[in-house]
Amino acid sequence: MRTTLTLDPDVATRAKAEAAGHNIAFKTLVNEALRLGLDAFADRVKAAKPYRTRPVAMGLKGGFSYDNIGELLAQSEGEAYR
Repeated sequence: MRTTLTLDPDVATRAKAEAAGHNIAFKTLVNEALRLGLDAFADRVKAAKPYRTRPVAMGLKGGFSYDNIGELLAQSEGEAYR
């Protein structure tokens, strides 16, 4: 397949140097590099596990009235909570 691809200047320079150093065509090097990169990307995505947490019922702390938030803060934080 023929397509146009815009490379950053540093990537293009490095790719051309690698291709010349290994005596292979530029397009061969780019295709092989993309294959390796895509394989590594797919492996990294597969390796990532979703983060899960388990809920824990903590209940309400005894001895406090939960009807008035101001009173609750005063009891738990002291009168200086304001």
